[in-house]
Amino acid sequence: MLTRRQLLLAPLAPAPSPIALNDDGAWSWFQDERALVDGDWLLCGSVASGRKGDVELTALHLPSGRMHRETLHPALLEPRGAYDDHNAPALLLRPDGRYLAVYAKHGSENCFYYRVSQHPHDPKAWVPERRYVPSESTRLTYSNLFYLPAEKRIYNFFRGLDNSYKPSYCVSEDQGETWRTGNVVIRVPATVRHRPYVKYASNGRDTIHLFYTEGHPRNYDNSVYHVYYRNGWLHRSDATRVAPLEKGLDKPEDGTLVFQGDPNNVGWVCDIALDSQDRPYGVYSVQKDSAGLPDGKAGMDLRYRYARWNGQRWTGEEMGHAGTRLYPGEDDYPGNLALDPIDPDLVYLSANADPSTGRRLPHYELFLARRGTPGRWTFEPLTTQSSADNIRPIMPLGSRRFLLWLRGRYTTYTNYGLAVILQKR
Repeated sequence: MLTRRQLLLAPLAPAPSPIALNDDGAWSWFQDERALVDGDWLLCGSVASGRKGDVELTALHLPSGRMHRETLHPALLEPRGAYDDHNAPALLLRPDGRYLAVYAKHGSENCFYYRVSQHPHDPKAWVPERRYVPSESTRLTYSNLFYLPAEKRIYNFFRGLDNSYKPSYCVSEDQGETWRTGNVVIRVPATVRHRPYVKYASNGRDTIHLFYTEGHPRNYDNSVYHVYYRNGWLHRSDATRVAPLEKGLDKPEDGTLVFQGDPNNVGWVCDIALDSQDRPYGVYSVQKDSAGLPDGKAGMDLRYRYARWNGQRWTGEEMGHAGTRLYPGEDDYPGNLALDPIDPDLVYLSANADPSTGRRLPHYELFLARRGTPGRWTFEPLTTQSSADNIRPIMPLGSRRFLLWLRGRYTTYTNYGLAVILQKR
């Protein structure tokens, strides 16, 4: 097996043709991992529309090309019968080799659901579904799963403990069989119920990083911040202790500022990863020149930005044009982007504009962005002249590169017709 350095230095070989991993599925981008690679298997979770809200796990056996689709929960529907891409599962490979899948509705229930595979490294059979209620007043959405060997604990970071609308967590000390409620992680002292949005990443040993905003960009002129959790404490990027995890941050500004937002530069986090020195790097979108515009009238000029912690400070730069919003009303929804977990200078992005010039395209296309001299990016088209949109790329952790994305029609998070596409890179 190649080392991480060998993989980093090796040139990218020509990619084979993409395949449809699932003919009907979607995800949001605030639950992870949405896909993982385990030996000969690639696993991916999604929510179907034509199958009316089925929460599904698709597993591809890499040597043979055989696929297996497991319905983790049939028709996990929101009130009034809506399917919802927020209900997609987060996946984790447990220390015993069995898989854990956790999923929840979009803030309409007080629980998350979870299932465990029956056998190690076998995604074809699962034990019956269970659920956990963090508190009776919780209104829960999203799940983000991390196992820290140093603590022998699994963490599930979600939103909505005690109907707070805030990032929160639960822990399991028996590999996800049972759970214990933690607390709110980031509070926002305001009369409006702002909800910080968080992307998470872990070094797989003892640390979990949080890359976050003050609120939803529809409601707040977001900046972007970073903290990390280790050994019971939340720390700023420079390792300064801020607060115990069980207490949480009193306000978003207690973390390290990565990007200063304002009414004409409103941020929203997209992805975070760690380099070979365990230093975080992240990407986020910025809505430009929207001050004073009502909902549904903004989002016509989105940009992508890149940030990296160099050990002393965060450096940041604009990557390129992201195009326009996915649909009116969610004026900050970009096509989105994914970091390469092996090479910090590679980013996979979706835009309905040429990232270099801003020239509008008929559909959202995928591009491979390469970082050269700091602040200078080049873009290689990965899809061209598409007849449908290509959005929300992800690249799972692993020694082999696999790019996944959604292709089709996206009208709202409860109205879409998408397929999950896979391409080996």
